[in-house]
Amino acid sequence: METKRLLLVKVSSLGDLLFALPALTDACQALPGIRFDWVVEKAFAEIPTWHPGIDRVIPLGLRHWRRRPISLFGPEGAWPFLRHLRERHYDQVLDAQGLLKSGIISALARGRKSGFDAPSARERSSAWFYTQRHPVPQGDHAISRVRRLFAMALGYPLPDSPPDYGLDPERLPPLSPQTAAAFLPPLP
Repeated sequence: METKRLLLVKVSSLGDLLFALPALTDACQALPGIRFDWVVEKAFAEIPTWHPGIDRVIPLGLRHWRRRPISLFGPEGAWPFLRHLRERHYDQVLDAQGLLKSGIISALARGRKSGFDAPSARERSSAWFYTQRHPVPQGDHAISRVRRLFAMALGYPLPDSPPDYGLDPERLPPLSPQTAAAFLPPLP
């Protein structure tokens, strides 16, 4: 089977990133061999690496650029980001955020674009940037919404199993008694 390569655009916040992990697991189980790259805000770039379906993380310095606009022209500025973003042609670019900024990032990437339709998106204008738009009920929990979007965009049946975050213990950062934390996301 030929490897299908996708770009996931879900740049922030911490909770949104964690809520996307079960959809990645679903896709990897439904479509063996699928591989993802993920555009994410630089401050959260470690999180996608915890999932075995992620090959490459493309860090975005948007928050830094807002605070220090001159940094747009530096070594971690807009041009290096765009070069990194456009290095590969993707079978599909999937915007799972549904914001204007994520829609623009999706439009800049190379590949067929998918995302929420206008009534389903957090910002309706994001739907302008997609060639495939998918209706997802607004009232669903964020985990369910992203799982449904992935299933529709990638063409597999929506699993009825509980969310599986797919975290690889070998990829997680080591915890010490001083840095221990609990990860207890709500179930949809």
